[in-house]
Amino acid sequence: MKTVRLTVAEAFANYLAAQKIEIDGKVEQLFGAAFAIFGHGNVTCFGQQLKNIEDKIPTWRGQNEQSMATAAIAYAKANQRRRIGIATSSIGPGATNMITAAGIAHTNRLPLLLISGDAYISRLPDPVLQQPENFHNPSITCNDAFKPLTRYWDRIVSPAQIIQSLPHALNTMLDPETCGPVFIGLPQDVQGMAYDFPEAFFADKVHRIRRPEPEMLVIEEAKEILLNAERPLIISGGGVHYSLATDELADFAAKHNIPVVETIAGRATMLQDNPLNAGPIGVTGSNSANYMAEHADVVLAIGTRLQDFTTGSWSVFRNPDMKLISINVAKFDAIKHMSYPVLGDAKACMTKLSGVLGDWRSAQAWADTAKEQADEWKAEVYRRTHPKKGELLPGTSSYAEVIGKLNTQMEKGDTVLTAAGGLPAELSMNWQNYQIGKFDIDFGFSCMGYEIAGGWGAKIANPDNDVVVLVGDGSYLIQNSDIYSSVLTGQKMILVVCDNGGFAVINKLQNNTGNESFNNLLEDCRRPDGELARVDFAKHAESQGAISEKLTSIDQFDAAFVRAKEADRTYVIVVDIDPVSPAAWSKCDCWWEVGLPEVTRNEGTEQKVADWQEGKNLQRRGV
Repeated sequence: MKTVRLTVAEAFANYLAAQKIEIDGKVEQLFGAAFAIFGHGNVTCFGQQLKNIEDKIPTWRGQNEQSMATAAIAYAKANQRRRIGIATSSIGPGATNMITAAGIAHTNRLPLLLISGDAYISRLPDPVLQQPENFHNPSITCNDAFKPLTRYWDRIVSPAQIIQSLPHALNTMLDPETCGPVFIGLPQDVQGMAYDFPEAFFADKVHRIRRPEPEMLVIEEAKEILLNAERPLIISGGGVHYSLATDELADFAAKHNIPVVETIAGRATMLQDNPLNAGPIGVTGSNSANYMAEHADVVLAIGTRLQDFTTGSWSVFRNPDMKLISINVAKFDAIKHMSYPVLGDAKACMTKLSGVLGDWRSAQAWADTAKEQADEWKAEVYRRTHPKKGELLPGTSSYAEVIGKLNTQMEKGDTVLTAAGGLPAELSMNWQNYQIGKFDIDFGFSCMGYEIAGGWGAKIANPDNDVVVLVGDGSYLIQNSDIYSSVLTGQKMILVVCDNGGFAVINKLQNNTGNESFNNLLEDCRRPDGELARVDFAKHAESQGAISEKLTSIDQFDAAFVRAKEADRTYVIVVDIDPVSPAAWSKCDCWWEVGLPEVTRNEGTEQKVADWQEGKNLQRRGV
């Protein structure tokens, strides 16, 4: 066996650089971007090796470990899980800062390779800098905290281990069933250890994402369920995007005349002008989609986790005899709520199921109902995005109004991106799909701070088109340093900062459940002297190198957006948003389970609990 003597850090980097993937007939680097903040735990050995492979895997300097790992996640999502981002940190706080990002990737089934330094295996210099010692188990370090939030975890304590560990880590991220974050700890002494590695281990390897085929017996049984359906409905999830199955979805729906509704992750899997697209489903959805779910007798869920915001905490399916068929690569997701599971790739499953269904089509009256309902929803979206004079507080706009303007101004290839707070609901409820994909909402982990970091990562993945980030003032304050990252690296974004003076959507939930406003709106957090301190977001963004402007009227938005498109670097538009007026918030008919007290202390809360209990009576109990 031919061998080559390398340090662990050299071997690690060389292996990563050798991994390729075939995309649309072209071979690319599998790991297309590395994000790094160096410290004593990763700069001396692994950091140098990243420099040695930067012609294959470029390294981008982050400002915060959580945000750079978040950027790596958005990079993978923008590449539909076919290319992967790396995030590397030092030990201690550098590592623990990335735990939240691991949660984002794990919840959303997205690949992410996390590499952190670790304490010395020899333990001779213990306790080392940034090492919180565990009294009962000296082998535990900060890095063990990643275990609940990763799909694969390892600590390399001997050079030979990477020969087994790295292929397993790779397979975890590339397998559609297990796709998620991977963590590998590299102790500081082990990184520099040398070993005679087999040369074959570093040979270029071209990967392809596998497409698990369903069993034909299962497809035949799913066919029989559908043939007996009078009102079938498709729920399109994020798995349709990752399977590259949007064309198959449109073809399947058209051939068999089945209406389609979309989850948040599944938004933009079907164009909005398709007469079978009945809109977004669930709490952050539309009355049209929820009406279809309420009356459906067979639901075909494709590539979705069936999260509570999709199912209205399992209250949207009102037909007690409704049958659920779930197409999913992951058995864990496919068997939920006693569904009939069809295990396999979304594209492969739809193709085979369509084949056995032949020319069968559902009733035209049901498809007509979907279009009628969707037309009513679109009319409601127009009303929301064009509020009447006097409906909003003077000088303010609504999320929906801003979204409506973006929907008409953005160009083909541009991506719209947001995450936590009120914006995910507003974007999902009001966006009209004029193009497939190019739509990113983190509402699986609903992580405040994803927005700006995610925009940076999405831009790196889509350098030829604009990424438009919608971010609230609360999320902006939690994590904004990648405005500077984007300026520093020349990866221009367009940021629309929607300032509603605090955590307005949680204030709304607080009020809607019978509680008084407290600790959410800035108005309720004044200083003892009564003065209200506000942030000048335009000046703050400008201090990081961006071009910025604060609008005094929404009428200025269109011209500002044109300036943003023409700018040579990241451009920030700040808009004041009404936090309290009824017209400022979009809503639909959908119940959602939220924790409320069994014992109430006032009439207002008592009535809210009573209303909540009425909705809970519609909840499906595990079936």
